[in-house]
Amino acid sequence: MIRTENLVKSFNDRTVLNNITTVFEQGKTNLIIGQSGSGKTVLLKSLVGLHPIDSGSIYYDDVCFSSLGFKEMKDIRQHIGMIFQGGALLDSSTVEDNVKLPLDLFTNQSEEEKLERVNFCLNRVELLNSNKRYPAEISGGMVKRVAIARAIVLNPKYLFCDEPNSGLDPVTSCVIDNLIKEITQEYQITTIINTHDMNSVMEIGDKIVYIHQGNKWWEGSNDDILRSDNKELNEFVFASAMAKRAKLATL
Repeated sequence: MIRTENLVKSFNDRTVLNNITTVFEQGKTNLIIGQSGSGKTVLLKSLVGLHPIDSGSIYYDDVCFSSLGFKEMKDIRQHIGMIFQGGALLDSSTVEDNVKLPLDLFTNQSEEEKLERVNFCLNRVELLNSNKRYPAEISGGMVKRVAIARAIVLNPKYLFCDEPNSGLDPVTSCVIDNLIKEITQEYQITTIINTHDMNSVMEIGDKIVYIHQGNKWWEGSNDDILRSDNKELNEFVFASAMAKRAKLATL
C-alpha cells in the first residue's frame, strides 16, 4: 500500500499538486487519470521520489518515504518496478540483458541464478526464447512485455507504469492491460498506472484517482465512474472516449 497525506508540489511558485490525500491499494490496479497538465505525471514522479515534495507525506506501507534520506530511499527503491512510456529498453542490449540489468545492479546472484530468473519472467510475459533478440527486432507490444519482465525481475512490492499503452494498437493495449492486472493480483503488488486510455480505466481500474487542476477531484472504481455526477470527470471521460473513437476511425 502507498498513501499520500496533504501532498503539495510547486514549481516556480505555481502549485501543481494541492493537498493530495489518497490511498493506492495493494493487489489492485490503481489508475491516475486527468487532462494534460493536470498534475498526474508530477504525482507519479513525486511518489517515487523523482520530485521532492514541498509539504505533506508519502508512505510506503508504514514507512514515511518522503522523510527518508537518499540511502534509505534507495533501499525502498529496490522494491520498486518501473514501466516507462516508451519501454526504455537499451537498444544495444539483447532482451535477456535488458531484463537482467536490475539483477546485475542490485543483487549478488550468480549468472546461472540470474538467467533462471530472467527466463522465468520472460516466460511469465509469454516471451520465452526471445532472449537473444534486440529491441529493434521486436514489435512495440513485445517491447512493452520485455519492459514488464524487467520491472518484475526483482519481485517488486510496488509497480509504477507511465502510459504503458502509449503507441500501441487497441488489441495489444488490452493484452498489456490484462498482463499488468494479472501480475498485480498474482504477486499482490501495489500497482500505480498513469494513463489517459479510457479502455484501461474501464477494463482494469480497480481504484481510480482523477486529478483536475492539481487537485484530487474524484476517486472511485471503474463501476463508480458510470454513476458519477462529477461534471469535470464526466466531461473528461466523454472527451477521452470521443478522441479514442476518432483515432480508431483513422486506423
